[in-house]
Amino acid sequence: MPRSAHRSRPEATPYVDLTRAEWSRLRDKTPLPLTAEEVERLRGLGDVIDLDEVRDIYLPLSRLLNLYVGATDGLRNALNTFLGERGSQSGTPFVIGVAGSVAVGKSTVARLMQALLSRWPEHPRVELVTTDGFLLPTKELQARGLMSRKGFPESYDRRALTRFVADIKAGKAEVTAPVYSHLIYDIVPGEKLTVRRPDILIVEGLNVLQPALPGRDGRTRVGLADYFDFSVYVDARTEDIERWYLNRFRKLRETAFKDPSSYFRTYTEVSEEEALDYARRMWRTINQPNLEENIAPTRGRATLILRKGPDHKVQRLSLRKL
Repeated sequence: MPRSAHRSRPEATPYVDLTRAEWSRLRDKTPLPLTAEEVERLRGLGDVIDLDEVRDIYLPLSRLLNLYVGATDGLRNALNTFLGERGSQSGTPFVIGVAGSVAVGKSTVARLMQALLSRWPEHPRVELVTTDGFLLPTKELQARGLMSRKGFPESYDRRALTRFVADIKAGKAEVTAPVYSHLIYDIVPGEKLTVRRPDILIVEGLNVLQPALPGRDGRTRVGLADYFDFSVYVDARTEDIERWYLNRFRKLRETAFKDPSSYFRTYTEVSEEEALDYARRMWRTINQPNLEENIAPTRGRATLILRKGPDHKVQRLSLRKL
């Protein structure tokens, strides 16, 4: 038997794996439409991002998404040709999901995607919605004994969130969502976010890639991710995310937590070590279990996985094959 017969075959995967350099070359001649000042405004607290990261990672992503939007329009036209007058449909928003752990930088990714995609002339109206607005209000969480499970799937009004995206995807003229405040750590009473027929909708949140749970009758329902045309999972090693989480907590303690309205103001009135002990408990009892039990298992459902290194910069990418 020839020696080559003993070689193990490469593991089958639904993804194309790319290094940072390989991915960066795919931006082709896409111009960089953002300045350093704009990038600074878009990045989250504790996140490390600069024009090089935007050029190497997010410009190729904006080019890819622009191609996806165009291809989806072409597929819709083909479907209309097939259906004729019986089922002709006009354009509906292209919906993108962005998932990942607390403190992994998914909010910055979503904001950069919104800024870059809105500069393409084909789809200038790009809206961004976070799933925080669909967290149950604090009173409701307390009544259900879920305050220590905040961020877990059961702490959201998943039906309202799915209906919100379904209505946008259906082309409704105007759809509203609740507004969440990280300052007061709760839904803002009476405040609403209104979305009016965007070209692209970006939905960012911890659990957006989870499949739908079966109903009480045992039947499979339509889930939030079923409405996505493309999805991104922001990935990193757990120990790196924990370090970023603690660093962010430390910076918030020096800034936003000092606001008299802040839910976490009390942690500015104790020693730094006491405050960080609280943050470590929050990570180990809430955020890490949620990551391991609910968020990370959905990684394989994403269209694109961004893998960050210890310095917050994307090192490798995996793009799902068609």
